[in-house]
Amino acid sequence: MPQTIQIETEYITLGQALKIESIIHSGGIAKMFLEDVEVLVNGERETRRGRKLYDGDTIEIDEIGSFIVRR
Repeated sequence: MPQTIQIETEYITLGQALKIESIIHSGGIAKMFLEDVEVLVNGERETRRGRKLYDGDTIEIDEIGSFIVRR
């Protein structure tokens, strides 16, 4: 069962989502993290920290877990 990332805006960036979930400690680390770790957004590999995530989007991260964005 995926964990929920609750947002109150139209979207959140992937980097912000990683930070909110305490997967990374700062936005500067996001780029390196996404290059080194396989992160799937809606089933497709994603390496852009600025990728916009909207209500219903899913994130899967190897050995960490899965998340769903909810507004």
